[in-house]
Parts: sequence; structure tokens; C-alpha cells
Amino acid sequence: GDHRDLHSFPPRRSSDLDVPLYVIHHLVKSEDLNHHGTLFAGRSAEWFVESGFIAAASLTHPENIVCVKIHGMVFSRPVHLGEIVRFDSKIILAGRTRLVAHIAANVCGEEMASGFITFVHVDLQGKPLPHHIIIEPTNPLDQDLQEKARAL
Repeated sequence: GDHRDLHSFPPRRSSDLDVPLYVIHHLVKSEDLNHHGTLFAGRSAEWFVESGFIAAASLTHPENIVCVKIHGMVFSRPVHLGEIVRFDSKIILAGRTRLVAHIAANVCGEEMASGFITFVHVDLQGKPLPHHIIIEPTNPLDQDLQEKARAL
């Protein structure tokens, strides 16, 4: 099998990597609607987690990432049939084994939801494994998000 020994990797710093912002889009279709005719919160949560997972997995390997906690997903507007939701995700904080993503969802430039998700880096048996990733915010917005993530 493919055994990825991440202990041998040198530490990776966000300043070296310039941790990217990942953007995914979803078209709201009829099967995504709730009984009010707006985007179902469960579907939003699925897309929210998927977006955060892509950001975390991009720094390591998908098979080494598990979702531990959705810290909050605050909805600020309904989303209607035919609208396109943009999810922006970025890893904003790295612990020894954890990676915290911030996700912001927008429709036509207007925020519809935002929040944080904690992922843990694991070995192939599911045990926490240090990832050696260091996140260093390079702008005031990311510094603010990192402070909020530290307080979770």
C-alpha cells in the first residue's frame, strides 16, 4: 500500500506556500430546496464541509484528513432556486495535528453564510498524525480570522 510518512517532510510554512484561497461554486437546483423553497440548510452544510475539506486536503493528502467539528455556520440570507453560491475556503490555523478552515459563502457578492471547521490530520489507521504545517497570516483579515479560530 501507499504509506505516506509525513514525519520525514520538512515543516511547510504558509509564507512559503502562500496558503491559497479555494473557491468552489454550486448552482441551487430544485432538489437542493427545503419546504420554504429556499436552499436547504443540510445541503448548505454539505457544501460548506466539502469546501473546507478541499482547503485542508490541499495542504496534505485527502486520505489523511477527517472532519472533527463544524464550529458554526451562521446563515445571513436565504438562497433561491437558480442562484449560484460561491464558497471561499482557506486554512487559517494549524495546530500539531489540526487544521482549522474558515469558509465564507456568497451569492452575487453578498455573504449568505460563514464559519469555521476543524479537521484533524490522521495516519491510515485514523490516529492523529503531526502534519508539520505552519500557518502565518500575512494580512490583517487573516490575522483576525486566526485569532477567532484560536478562541474556538
